[in-house]
Amino acid sequence: QVQLTESGGGLVQTGGSLRLSCAASGRTSSIYTMGWFRQAPGKERESVAAIVWSGGNTAVADSVKGRFTISRDNAKNTVYLQMNSLKPEDTAVYYCAATWRDSNWYEKSTYDYWGQGTQVTVSS
Repeated sequence: QVQLTESGGGLVQTGGSLRLSCAASGRTSSIYTMGWFRQAPGKERESVAAIVWSGGNTAVADSVKGRFTISRDNAKNTVYLQMNSLKPEDTAVYYCAATWRDSNWYEKSTYDYWGQGTQVTVSS
């Protein structure tokens, strides 16, 4: 199976930056797409970004476009989310996810494996 471990969350001031990492282990050859989701208190989990593992094609949500960038390191089996110009509304638990499916990147049901989440808090 696949295990996902997120890291890099923390407390940052408005306008600051963080880089989240998600390390995949296990049967990583089965992964087609990896994505990032976030869930703020009292809100639904929403898609943030996704990347196709082999080719590197990416997609980002409109809410973070121009500020967040998703990337990967094949050698390290790791996907990154570079978060710049952070705003208080970015505060959430961020989850890494992976799937073998070639399907809608923004749907939670697309993903087979999930990490435990990492907290990002942006102070105003």
